[in-house]
Amino acid sequence: MTARPPTERLFTRQFIALGVSDLAYFTAVGVSIFVLPVYVTGPVGSDETGAGFAFGVFTVSALVLRPFAGRIADVSGRLPLLVGGALIAAASLALIALADDLFTIVLLRLLAGVAEAAFFVAGFAALADLAPPERLGEALSYNSLGLYLGIALGPPLGEVLVQARGFGTAWLGAAALAVLAAALSLLIGETREDTAAEPAPDQSPRRIIHRPAIPISIGLLTSLVAIGGFLAFCSLHAVRIGMNQASLALFVYGGVVVVCRIAFARVPDRLPSLLLGAAALGVIGAGLGLVALWQAPAGLLLGVVVMAVGVSFSTPAFFAAIFSTANASQRGAASGTASVALDLGLGLGPIGLGLIAGPAGIPWAFGAAAVIAFAGGIWTLSLARRTVRA
Repeated sequence: MTARPPTERLFTRQFIALGVSDLAYFTAVGVSIFVLPVYVTGPVGSDETGAGFAFGVFTVSALVLRPFAGRIADVSGRLPLLVGGALIAAASLALIALADDLFTIVLLRLLAGVAEAAFFVAGFAALADLAPPERLGEALSYNSLGLYLGIALGPPLGEVLVQARGFGTAWLGAAALAVLAAALSLLIGETREDTAAEPAPDQSPRRIIHRPAIPISIGLLTSLVAIGGFLAFCSLHAVRIGMNQASLALFVYGGVVVVCRIAFARVPDRLPSLLLGAAALGVIGAGLGLVALWQAPAGLLLGVVVMAVGVSFSTPAFFAAIFSTANASQRGAASGTASVALDLGLGLGPIGLGLIAGPAGIPWAFGAAAVIAFAGGIWTLSLARRTVRA
């Protein structure tokens, strides 16, 4: 099936179906964001280092497979990867309900990485297919509402399920949401454009790595290392500082991002992408620094609000910059290349910062994440200056 070329209209049936499917998938992810660290350090009997490793190890398989998923999405279409990725995620989440040791959980998290590679790459490629080019930043902002609503709603849902029925019910509930995401993906249909008549670009579209996206992806990587560390240890930190509802900080984080993405949806299309990305990294670093220094519920919530404002602009800015380097036949490869940064960031963040959190404490890990975000802002700013000179 060949999709019609995108028009000025943004909110089509396919675009809305994609957003709702993302919401179901990332609500399942949000449940695991809260439940996994508590499960690993509780019934499984591991520590912060083990929790960080279990949280981030899924990115190993995702990192290897994302570029190939991008190529498959360009050749075979987006829909098979959307449906297959969601079903694999459901299997991984359901099986964790039966796991009672760290090794088994790690294996199932590697399976979750396979799902993430397929679903995420195909989703971003489909988004680029459906969005009018001049409204891509706006489309990224609206589409990401599913992700951040999932992060906002998933942790409280996971906390309620654990308290009411136990960890097994929480994992099975997350699996059911992933199955729902697969069913909703069928409403999207195939979005891949017919590129047979497109002139061959200078860079072969058969490459699984889109090289012009690599420098920009480094800036994206630093934001995700910082965010990944925060997501992995936020629940544990909230418990340690005496917050009554450990999922509240994650709810506030997701809620602020959602509000900002709606209120400022068109900003990424009106400002230079790289400059906006650099500024967003600075705000993320400031929020994490506040969380690290003010170790109290009020400090956590205020820092989360600041950091979430930065996150609201970082992903749309970086992905808009990345997609601006690709034509229609390269969108899957560009999405796959940028997604490698997602895997490295969401893997290196929890695992690397977990090595700091174990011996030194979680606040020190958050402080290190803030430094990484500031460094990424400097790098991205240098890219913006090079682009202006060029």
